[in-house]
Amino acid sequence: MTHPFTPRLAGIVACAALIAGCASSKGPNQTSYDFGPIGMPAATQAAPATSAFPALVVADVTGPAMLDNQRMFYRLLYADAQQSRPYAYNQWSATPLQLLSQRLKARIAQGGIKVLSTTDASGGVPLLRLEADEFSQNFDSVTQSSATITLRASVFRSHRLVDQRTFTRTLPASSADAPGGARALAAASDAVAADILAWLATLPAQ
Repeated sequence: MTHPFTPRLAGIVACAALIAGCASSKGPNQTSYDFGPIGMPAATQAAPATSAFPALVVADVTGPAMLDNQRMFYRLLYADAQQSRPYAYNQWSATPLQLLSQRLKARIAQGGIKVLSTTDASGGVPLLRLEADEFSQNFDSVTQSSATITLRASVFRSHRLVDQRTFTRTLPASSADAPGGARALAAASDAVAADILAWLATLPAQ
């Protein structure tokens, strides 16, 4: 059964086109975004307590297939929250999973933990696995959006699970477009990293 193209539906389609189109002022030229320079953690973030882990093997972040490509996606929560839409002329410089891996490892290292890769690990070093459940820019209206990151973190020692926790951060975007979403997602990743460091500090050393 087909539905008539009502004025309300026309408005929703027009809004979606506006959001996708306004993300770039360069027409058909692609614009790439990343999380920006690592720098130091924001001054407003409390310094985490000393971790019980002097060193950690930090595996690359894993997640759903849609986060393993460079396209930038958004959702119109006010129109169809089940549909993920790509920006027309904006993309990530690397996949979201790669960007998250790089950022989280850097932030964990800044927290005073020696970060080892899975290929560099020596026996007995605990392993931190990170799985991305959500990485999205969500529009509550045509002019207002936010970024949400949800990560499930698991610590293993000698192949046994020490603890597991899920972290979620949602931050408002400074602008309702792709640049605003990129900035908000970078900030959300830093906030999740701070939460993970605080959690690691509560785990037993042995």
